[in-house]
Amino acid sequence: MKTKFLTLVLLSCFVISVSAQEYQPQVGFSTEKGSKTNFKKNKGSDNWFISLAGAGTMFFGDDNNDAEFMNRLTVAPQLSFGKWFNPYFAMRIQGTGGALHAFENRGGASLFMQHNFFAGGHLDFMLDLTNYWAPYRESKVFRFIPWIGMGYSQRWSESEQNIPRTESPTLNTGILTAFRLGKRIDLNIEVQGILLNEDYNRVYKRKLSDGIVQASAGLTFKLGKTDFEVIEPMDYALLNDLNSQINTLRAENDQLSKRPKSCPDCPEVVPTQIVNNYAENVVYFRINSAQIDRNQEINVFNTAEFVKENNIPVKVVGYADKNTGSSSYNMGLSEKRAKAVAKQLIEKYGINSNQITIEWRGSDEQPYKENNWNRVVIMTAEKK
Repeated sequence: MKTKFLTLVLLSCFVISVSAQEYQPQVGFSTEKGSKTNFKKNKGSDNWFISLAGAGTMFFGDDNNDAEFMNRLTVAPQLSFGKWFNPYFAMRIQGTGGALHAFENRGGASLFMQHNFFAGGHLDFMLDLTNYWAPYRESKVFRFIPWIGMGYSQRWSESEQNIPRTESPTLNTGILTAFRLGKRIDLNIEVQGILLNEDYNRVYKRKLSDGIVQASAGLTFKLGKTDFEVIEPMDYALLNDLNSQINTLRAENDQLSKRPKSCPDCPEVVPTQIVNNYAENVVYFRINSAQIDRNQEINVFNTAEFVKENNIPVKVVGYADKNTGSSSYNMGLSEKRAKAVAKQLIEKYGINSNQITIEWRGSDEQPYKENNWNRVVIMTAEKK
Protein backbone atom coordinates (compact mmCIF):
# COMPACT_ATOMS: atom_id res chain seq x y z
CA MET A 1 0.00 0.00 0.00
CA LYS A 2 2.77 2.42 0.97
CA THR A 3 4.78 1.45 -2.09
CA LYS A 4 1.86 2.15 -4.43
CA PHE A 5 1.18 5.47 -2.73
CA LEU A 6 4.83 6.49 -3.07
CA THR A 7 4.78 5.53 -6.75
CA LEU A 8 1.66 7.66 -7.23
CA VAL A 9 3.36 10.65 -5.61
CA LEU A 10 6.51 10.24 -7.70
CA LEU A 11 4.55 10.00 -10.94
CA SER A 12 2.63 13.17 -10.05
CA CYS A 13 5.90 15.00 -9.35
CA PHE A 14 7.30 13.83 -12.65
CA VAL A 15 4.28 15.18 -14.56
CA ILE A 16 4.93 18.58 -13.01
CA SER A 17 8.69 18.59 -13.50
CA VAL A 18 9.06 17.16 -17.03
CA SER A 19 9.57 19.89 -19.64
CA ALA A 20 11.93 20.95 -22.43
CA GLN A 21 15.46 21.75 -21.42
CA GLU A 22 17.11 24.74 -23.07
CA TYR A 23 13.82 26.00 -24.53
CA GLN A 24 14.74 28.27 -27.41
CA PRO A 25 11.51 30.10 -28.33
CA GLN A 26 10.56 30.48 -31.97
CA VAL A 27 10.46 34.25 -32.44
CA GLY A 28 9.13 35.59 -35.72
CA PHE A 29 8.14 32.21 -37.16
CA SER A 30 6.22 29.01 -36.45
CA THR A 31 6.46 25.47 -37.80
CA GLU A 32 2.72 24.74 -37.63
CA LYS A 33 -0.25 26.59 -39.13
CA GLY A 34 -0.87 29.88 -37.38
CA SER A 35 -4.36 28.72 -36.44
CA LYS A 36 -2.85 25.73 -34.59
CA THR A 37 -0.03 27.65 -32.89
CA ASN A 38 -0.06 29.32 -29.47
CA PHE A 39 1.57 32.75 -29.40
CA LYS A 40 2.84 34.70 -26.43
CA LYS A 41 0.85 37.85 -25.75
CA ASN A 42 2.96 40.92 -26.50
CA LYS A 43 2.94 44.14 -24.51
CA GLY A 44 0.19 46.68 -25.14
CA SER A 45 2.65 49.00 -26.87
CA ASP A 46 3.76 46.38 -29.42
CA ASN A 47 2.52 45.52 -32.94
CA TRP A 48 0.78 48.82 -33.69
CA PHE A 49 0.69 50.25 -37.21
CA ILE A 50 -0.20 53.46 -39.08
CA SER A 51 -1.13 53.45 -42.78
CA LEU A 52 -1.23 56.37 -45.21
CA ALA A 53 -2.78 55.85 -48.64
CA GLY A 54 -4.44 57.52 -51.60
CA ALA A 55 -7.61 56.04 -53.03
CA GLY A 56 -9.55 56.25 -56.24
CA THR A 57 -13.20 56.63 -55.20
CA MET A 58 -16.39 55.87 -57.14
CA PHE A 59 -19.94 56.33 -55.93
CA PHE A 60 -22.67 53.84 -56.88
CA GLY A 61 -26.11 55.46 -56.77
CA ASP A 62 -29.40 55.33 -58.61
CA ASP A 63 -28.35 57.09 -61.83
CA ASN A 64 -24.57 56.79 -61.65
CA ASN A 65 -24.34 53.89 -64.08
CA ASP A 66 -25.46 56.24 -66.84
CA ALA A 67 -22.54 58.63 -66.29
CA GLU A 68 -19.12 58.45 -67.93
CA PHE A 69 -16.49 56.51 -66.00
CA MET A 70 -13.97 59.34 -65.59
CA ASN A 71 -16.68 61.75 -64.40
CA ARG A 72 -17.56 59.34 -61.61
CA LEU A 73 -13.97 58.91 -60.40
CA THR A 74 -12.55 61.07 -57.58
CA VAL A 75 -9.51 60.86 -55.31
CA ALA A 76 -9.56 60.56 -51.52
CA PRO A 77 -6.90 60.14 -48.82
CA GLN A 78 -6.99 57.28 -46.30
CA LEU A 79 -5.56 57.15 -42.78
CA SER A 80 -5.55 53.92 -40.71
CA PHE A 81 -4.40 53.12 -37.20
CA GLY A 82 -4.51 49.63 -35.68
CA LYS A 83 -2.90 46.76 -33.78
CA TRP A 84 -2.10 43.09 -34.44
CA PHE A 85 -3.10 40.98 -31.43
CA ASN A 86 -1.46 37.88 -32.91
CA PRO A 87 0.05 37.13 -36.34
CA TYR A 88 -3.33 36.65 -37.99
CA PHE A 89 -5.85 38.90 -36.18
CA ALA A 90 -5.91 42.69 -36.00
CA MET A 91 -8.27 45.58 -35.46
CA ARG A 92 -7.97 49.01 -37.01
CA ILE A 93 -9.77 52.33 -37.38
CA GLN A 94 -9.73 53.83 -40.87
CA GLY A 95 -10.83 57.28 -41.98
CA THR A 96 -11.38 58.50 -45.52
CA GLY A 97 -12.99 61.44 -47.27
CA GLY A 98 -12.86 63.92 -50.13
CA ALA A 99 -14.79 64.85 -53.22
CA LEU A 100 -17.72 62.68 -54.25
CA HIS A 101 -19.58 62.71 -57.59
CA ALA A 102 -23.16 61.48 -57.61
CA PHE A 103 -25.46 61.77 -60.61
CA GLU A 104 -29.11 62.54 -60.91
CA ASN A 105 -31.49 62.36 -63.84
CA ARG A 106 -33.65 65.48 -63.64
CA GLY A 107 -35.35 64.96 -66.98
CA GLY A 108 -32.89 66.86 -69.18
CA ALA A 109 -30.66 65.73 -72.00
CA SER A 110 -27.73 65.14 -69.66
CA LEU A 111 -27.29 63.94 -66.11
CA PHE A 112 -26.94 66.43 -63.29
CA MET A 113 -23.69 65.88 -61.35
CA GLN A 114 -23.80 66.41 -57.62
CA HIS A 115 -20.34 67.62 -56.64
CA ASN A 116 -19.78 67.76 -52.91
CA PHE A 117 -17.64 66.27 -50.14
CA PHE A 118 -17.90 63.32 -47.79
CA ALA A 119 -16.03 61.86 -44.81
CA GLY A 120 -16.32 58.55 -43.01
CA GLY A 121 -14.70 56.24 -40.55
CA HIS A 122 -15.03 52.56 -39.68
CA LEU A 123 -13.75 49.95 -37.22
CA ASP A 124 -12.44 46.83 -38.97
CA PHE A 125 -11.63 43.25 -37.99
CA MET A 126 -8.74 41.90 -40.07
CA LEU A 127 -7.71 38.27 -40.75
CA ASP A 128 -4.28 37.55 -42.26
CA LEU A 129 -4.98 34.32 -44.14
CA THR A 130 -1.33 33.79 -45.07
CA ASN A 131 -0.45 33.49 -41.38
CA TYR A 132 -3.68 31.69 -40.42
CA TRP A 133 -3.69 28.87 -43.00
CA ALA A 134 0.11 28.60 -43.26
CA PRO A 135 2.96 28.78 -40.72
CA TYR A 136 3.54 32.28 -39.39
CA ARG A 137 6.65 34.07 -40.60
CA GLU A 138 7.22 37.73 -39.80
CA SER A 139 9.46 38.16 -42.85
CA LYS A 140 6.88 37.06 -45.44
CA VAL A 141 7.08 39.18 -48.59
CA PHE A 142 3.34 38.93 -49.34
CA ARG A 143 0.28 38.79 -47.09
CA PHE A 144 -3.40 38.45 -48.01
CA ILE A 145 -5.74 40.10 -45.50
CA PRO A 146 -9.54 40.21 -45.91
CA TRP A 147 -11.46 42.33 -43.41
CA ILE A 148 -14.96 43.47 -42.40
CA GLY A 149 -16.14 46.43 -40.34
CA MET A 150 -18.84 48.96 -39.49
CA GLY A 151 -18.78 52.72 -39.37
CA TYR A 152 -20.38 56.07 -40.22
CA SER A 153 -20.30 58.37 -43.26
CA GLN A 154 -21.45 61.95 -43.78
CA ARG A 155 -22.05 63.89 -47.00
CA TRP A 156 -21.99 67.65 -46.63
CA SER A 157 -24.66 69.92 -48.01
CA GLU A 158 -24.11 72.06 -51.11
CA SER A 159 -26.20 75.24 -51.15
CA GLU A 160 -25.40 76.23 -54.74
CA GLN A 161 -26.65 72.90 -56.05
CA ASN A 162 -29.46 72.70 -53.49
CA ILE A 163 -28.16 69.41 -52.10
CA PRO A 164 -28.94 68.84 -48.40
CA ARG A 165 -26.63 67.10 -45.95
CA THR A 166 -26.96 63.31 -45.58
CA GLU A 167 -25.49 60.71 -43.23
CA SER A 168 -25.55 56.94 -42.97
CA PRO A 169 -24.24 54.01 -40.94
CA THR A 170 -21.93 51.90 -43.08
CA LEU A 171 -21.05 48.28 -43.60
CA ASN A 172 -17.49 48.02 -44.84
CA THR A 173 -15.55 45.11 -46.30
CA GLY A 174 -12.45 44.69 -48.39
CA ILE A 175 -9.19 42.92 -49.15
CA LEU A 176 -5.78 44.28 -48.20
CA THR A 177 -2.60 42.92 -49.80
CA ALA A 178 0.67 43.80 -48.05
CA PHE A 179 4.13 43.65 -49.65
CA ARG A 180 7.07 43.74 -47.23
CA LEU A 181 9.60 46.49 -47.99
CA GLY A 182 11.45 46.22 -44.69
CA LYS A 183 11.13 45.26 -41.03
CA ARG A 184 8.98 48.32 -40.28
CA ILE A 185 7.40 49.27 -43.60
CA ASP A 186 4.95 47.60 -46.04
CA LEU A 187 3.47 48.61 -49.36
CA ASN A 188 -0.32 48.17 -49.27
CA ILE A 189 -2.78 47.74 -52.11
CA GLU A 190 -6.40 47.59 -51.01
CA VAL A 191 -9.87 47.31 -52.51
CA GLN A 192 -12.92 47.98 -50.39
CA GLY A 193 -16.66 48.55 -50.60
CA ILE A 194 -18.82 50.80 -48.40
CA LEU A 195 -22.55 50.04 -48.16
CA LEU A 196 -24.77 53.10 -47.45
CA ASN A 197 -28.42 53.99 -47.01
CA GLU A 198 -30.39 54.20 -50.25
CA ASP A 199 -30.98 57.96 -49.83
CA TYR A 200 -27.31 58.92 -49.32
CA ASN A 201 -27.38 60.88 -52.61
CA ARG A 202 -30.94 62.17 -52.02
CA VAL A 203 -32.22 60.22 -55.03
CA TYR A 204 -35.04 57.77 -54.30
CA LYS A 205 -35.73 55.02 -56.80
CA ARG A 206 -36.44 52.20 -54.39
CA LYS A 207 -33.12 50.49 -54.89
CA LEU A 208 -31.57 48.49 -52.09
CA SER A 209 -28.77 50.86 -51.15
CA ASP A 210 -26.08 53.27 -52.28
CA GLY A 211 -22.42 52.44 -52.11
CA ILE A 212 -18.82 53.56 -52.52
CA VAL A 213 -15.95 51.54 -53.96
CA GLN A 214 -12.34 52.52 -53.30
CA ALA A 215 -9.04 51.18 -54.63
CA SER A 216 -6.02 52.49 -52.77
CA ALA A 217 -2.25 52.21 -52.50
CA GLY A 218 -0.04 53.39 -49.67
CA LEU A 219 2.49 52.60 -46.96
CA THR A 220 2.15 51.00 -43.52
CA PHE A 221 4.58 51.90 -40.73
CA LYS A 222 4.97 49.39 -37.87
CA LEU A 223 5.43 50.59 -34.28
CA GLY A 224 6.92 48.79 -31.29
CA LYS A 225 7.82 45.11 -31.46
CA THR A 226 6.95 43.69 -34.88
CA ASP A 227 7.11 39.92 -34.31
CA PHE A 228 5.51 37.28 -32.09
CA GLU A 229 6.93 34.45 -29.99
CA VAL A 230 5.65 30.89 -30.18
CA ILE A 231 4.71 29.21 -26.89
CA GLU A 232 6.01 25.63 -26.84
CA PRO A 233 3.19 23.25 -25.85
CA MET A 234 3.79 20.42 -23.42
CA ASP A 235 4.09 16.82 -24.58
CA TYR A 236 0.39 15.94 -24.26
CA ALA A 237 0.90 12.30 -25.30
CA LEU A 238 3.35 11.90 -22.43
CA LEU A 239 1.02 13.63 -19.98
CA ASN A 240 -1.92 11.46 -21.04
CA ASP A 241 0.16 8.33 -20.54
CA LEU A 242 1.27 9.45 -17.08
CA ASN A 243 -2.26 10.46 -16.11
CA SER A 244 -3.45 7.02 -17.20
CA GLN A 245 -0.85 5.40 -14.94
CA ILE A 246 -1.89 7.62 -12.04
CA ASN A 247 -5.56 6.75 -12.52
CA THR A 248 -4.69 3.04 -12.60
CA LEU A 249 -2.79 3.34 -9.31
CA ARG A 250 -5.69 5.24 -7.75
CA ALA A 251 -8.09 2.49 -8.78
CA GLU A 252 -5.78 -0.14 -7.28
CA ASN A 253 -5.50 1.84 -4.05
CA ASP A 254 -9.29 2.09 -3.89
CA GLN A 255 -9.50 -1.70 -4.13
CA LEU A 256 -6.85 -2.12 -1.44
CA SER A 257 -8.75 0.20 0.88
CA LYS A 258 -11.76 -2.17 0.74
CA ARG A 259 -9.85 -5.02 2.38
CA PRO A 260 -11.06 -6.12 5.84
CA LYS A 261 -9.21 -4.51 8.75
CA SER A 262 -8.62 -7.87 10.43
CA CYS A 263 -7.87 -11.33 9.08
CA PRO A 264 -8.18 -13.80 11.99
CA ASP A 265 -7.90 -16.95 9.84
CA CYS A 266 -4.80 -15.79 7.96
CA PRO A 267 -1.77 -18.08 8.39
CA GLU A 268 1.24 -16.79 10.22
CA VAL A 269 3.46 -14.79 7.93
CA VAL A 270 7.07 -15.84 7.84
CA PRO A 271 9.23 -12.73 7.36
CA THR A 272 11.36 -12.76 4.22
CA GLN A 273 14.62 -10.90 4.12
CA ILE A 274 15.12 -8.97 0.89
CA VAL A 275 18.67 -8.16 -0.05
CA ASN A 276 19.23 -5.33 -2.52
CA ASN A 277 22.59 -5.45 -4.25
CA TYR A 278 21.92 -2.76 -6.85
CA ALA A 279 20.41 0.71 -6.85
CA GLU A 280 19.57 2.96 -9.81
CA ASN A 281 17.81 6.27 -9.29
CA VAL A 282 16.97 9.10 -11.67
CA VAL A 283 16.80 12.87 -11.13
CA TYR A 284 14.66 14.79 -13.65
CA PHE A 285 15.38 18.42 -14.51
CA ARG A 286 13.32 21.36 -15.73
CA ILE A 287 13.70 23.56 -18.80
CA ASN A 288 17.33 24.58 -19.39
CA SER A 289 18.08 23.90 -15.72
CA ALA A 290 20.73 22.15 -13.66
CA GLN A 291 18.97 22.87 -10.35
CA ILE A 292 17.56 19.88 -8.46
CA ASP A 293 13.85 20.31 -7.72
CA ARG A 294 12.64 19.53 -4.19
CA ASN A 295 10.44 16.70 -5.46
CA GLN A 296 13.54 15.02 -6.96
CA GLU A 297 15.66 15.13 -3.79
CA ILE A 298 14.14 11.87 -2.51
CA ASN A 299 15.96 10.02 -5.30
CA VAL A 300 19.30 11.56 -4.27
CA PHE A 301 18.57 10.70 -0.62
CA ASN A 302 17.74 7.06 -1.40
CA THR A 303 20.97 6.67 -3.39
CA ALA A 304 23.03 8.26 -0.60
CA GLU A 305 21.51 5.94 2.02
CA PHE A 306 22.28 2.87 -0.10
CA VAL A 307 25.87 4.02 -0.68
CA LYS A 308 26.49 4.77 3.02
CA GLU A 309 24.87 1.56 4.21
CA ASN A 310 27.05 -0.59 1.97
CA ASN A 311 30.12 1.68 1.76
CA ILE A 312 30.27 1.34 -2.03
CA PRO A 313 31.02 3.71 -4.93
CA VAL A 314 28.32 5.47 -6.97
CA LYS A 315 28.34 6.53 -10.61
CA VAL A 316 26.61 9.79 -11.59
CA VAL A 317 25.91 10.36 -15.34
CA GLY A 318 24.26 13.47 -16.80
CA TYR A 319 22.19 13.63 -20.01
CA ALA A 320 20.19 16.10 -22.12
CA ASP A 321 17.50 15.55 -24.74
CA LYS A 322 18.43 15.90 -28.42
CA ASN A 323 15.45 17.88 -29.74
CA THR A 324 16.39 21.19 -28.11
CA GLY A 325 19.72 22.92 -27.95
CA SER A 326 22.92 22.33 -29.86
CA SER A 327 25.14 19.32 -29.16
CA SER A 328 27.86 21.46 -27.55
CA TYR A 329 25.35 23.32 -25.36
CA ASN A 330 23.74 20.08 -24.22
CA MET A 331 27.13 18.62 -23.33
CA GLY A 332 27.77 21.52 -20.99
CA LEU A 333 24.25 21.34 -19.57
CA SER A 334 24.56 17.62 -18.81
CA GLU A 335 27.90 18.32 -17.07
CA LYS A 336 26.28 20.92 -14.82
CA ARG A 337 23.46 18.52 -13.96
CA ALA A 338 25.82 15.66 -13.06
CA LYS A 339 27.99 17.93 -10.90
CA ALA A 340 24.90 19.36 -9.14
CA VAL A 341 23.81 15.86 -8.10
CA ALA A 342 27.33 14.92 -6.99
CA LYS A 343 27.58 18.12 -4.97
CA GLN A 344 24.35 17.31 -3.12
CA LEU A 345 25.52 13.75 -2.39
CA ILE A 346 28.72 15.17 -0.87
CA GLU A 347 27.56 18.31 0.92
CA LYS A 348 24.05 17.34 2.02
CA TYR A 349 24.30 13.60 2.58
CA GLY A 350 27.97 13.16 3.51
CA ILE A 351 29.16 10.87 0.72
CA ASN A 352 32.95 10.92 0.29
CA SER A 353 33.95 12.47 -3.03
CA ASN A 354 36.34 9.54 -3.58
CA GLN A 355 33.29 7.27 -3.83
CA ILE A 356 31.69 9.27 -6.66
CA THR A 357 32.43 8.94 -10.37
CA ILE A 358 31.01 11.78 -12.51
CA GLU A 359 30.32 11.53 -16.27
CA TRP A 360 28.26 13.56 -18.75
CA ARG A 361 27.05 12.42 -22.15
CA GLY A 362 25.15 15.48 -23.48
CA SER A 363 22.46 14.68 -26.04
CA ASP A 364 24.54 12.40 -28.28
CA GLU A 365 23.61 9.42 -26.11
CA GLN A 366 19.96 8.92 -25.15
CA PRO A 367 19.13 6.40 -22.40
CA TYR A 368 15.36 6.63 -23.06
CA LYS A 369 13.34 6.42 -26.27
CA GLU A 370 10.98 9.18 -25.07
CA ASN A 371 12.90 12.36 -25.88
CA ASN A 372 11.70 14.41 -22.90
CA TRP A 373 12.77 11.72 -20.42
CA ASN A 374 16.44 12.26 -21.28
CA ARG A 375 16.73 15.50 -19.27
CA VAL A 376 18.12 13.45 -16.40
CA VAL A 377 20.99 12.38 -14.19
CA ILE A 378 21.16 8.62 -13.57
CA MET A 379 22.83 7.40 -10.34
CA THR A 380 23.92 3.75 -10.12
CA ALA A 381 25.52 1.90 -7.19
CA GLU A 382 26.20 -1.84 -6.99
CA LYS A 383 27.29 -3.98 -4.06
CA LYS A 384 29.75 -6.61 -5.20
